[in-house]
Amino acid sequence: MRDDRDLVERAARVLPGGVLGSHRSGPGLEFVVEAARGAYLWDTRGRRYIDYLLGSGPMVLGHAHPAVVGAVEGQLARGTTYMLLNEPIIELAEELVRAVPCAEQVRFTGSGTEATFFALRVARAYTGRDRILKFEGGFHGTHDYGLMSVSPRSPKAFPAPTPDSAGIPHAIQEEVLVAPYNDLATTEALIATHHRQLAAVIVEPYQRVIVPAPGFLAGLRAVTRRYAVPLVFDEIVTGFRLAYGGAQEYYGVVPELAALGKVIAGGFPLGAVCGPAALMRHFDPALEGTPEYVVQAGTLNGNPVAAVAGLATLAELRKPGAYERLHRTGARLRDGLAAAARRHGLAARVSGEPPVFDILFTDRDVVDYRATLTADRERITAFNRECVRRGIVKAVNKIYVSLAHTDADVDATLEVFDQALAVVAARPE
Repeated sequence: MRDDRDLVERAARVLPGGVLGSHRSGPGLEFVVEAARGAYLWDTRGRRYIDYLLGSGPMVLGHAHPAVVGAVEGQLARGTTYMLLNEPIIELAEELVRAVPCAEQVRFTGSGTEATFFALRVARAYTGRDRILKFEGGFHGTHDYGLMSVSPRSPKAFPAPTPDSAGIPHAIQEEVLVAPYNDLATTEALIATHHRQLAAVIVEPYQRVIVPAPGFLAGLRAVTRRYAVPLVFDEIVTGFRLAYGGAQEYYGVVPELAALGKVIAGGFPLGAVCGPAALMRHFDPALEGTPEYVVQAGTLNGNPVAAVAGLATLAELRKPGAYERLHRTGARLRDGLAAAARRHGLAARVSGEPPVFDILFTDRDVVDYRATLTADRERITAFNRECVRRGIVKAVNKIYVSLAHTDADVDATLEVFDQALAVVAARPE
């Protein structure tokens, strides 16, 4: 056992805020990961945590799955990256085309952020238009277009966007329109008004932990098709998580383009844009020098290590009963959390689909981003911190479920949830 306080202090000296991004456990609760296997993390003090962060989602099989580890070890001796065609990446592209309803061709990227960025760029090339429409509260990565109205504390009137980060050029605000998720009437009116300038509508089909209302996605598909505006599904989270064919299969609505990431690389850096050949042709280098060509290149595009990890992950997900088990485990955890909140008399909603969901401390139904603003932020912070104290790790606003989580893990987790909610309920209003 080691004392990790020194490591945390060292991180604070060389990493801004002492963290790798925006995730933090809280004062006095930060720890350094030593190892991860299955559904568990161990810190450098030897303490074990049940992990529902799962690397922010990609570890749907759990950590260090033997099939993934074996595939990666076999590839390492053959080289780690080429920036050239290789058999694993061709096989992964073929599997994505088989699985994802909208996919005829694939262009790989290094991350999910790049995938959504290039999906929008290729839509602009295809339509010759500049503007995009996104949904308030939807997160599409950290590029300038994605970081608009993701988490505004004081939202503007639709369709005006609010930048979520310093350093975004003011001009970007003129190119992004914002609509309310699950409000088809308002969205349809905005598209009707602006369709001649719209290059694309981008949406998380399942937005963070907000489930699409009946008919919303189908209505969005119909209105975008009516006005010839490409519809882009951001399936970074939902791809191969809700179902093997992603949200497109799960909800039965097929867009023009989809952005993929997380699960497709089994814990390695990789993203992808996929869609019909008529749109994807803009990535073809044969068009270089013409106004139609979309330049997209990356040092790790088509990385073979990520590809074999992804292929091994997808092979496990194709096994009979995999998704039934994932949904069953998630439903038991989600419903148990909701029952615990009721027992403690807390105003709370447990929102989301079984493979990924979370609790929001509000008495309003969570149908859009503005409903989430009614949630008590101090209570969710307290809940998350009490979970960490008791050996449960989750994202700030998500609980990811994996195939590695057992019934015993769920039992233990529900006990911790009950204890954490007791502390939350005892806090003064």
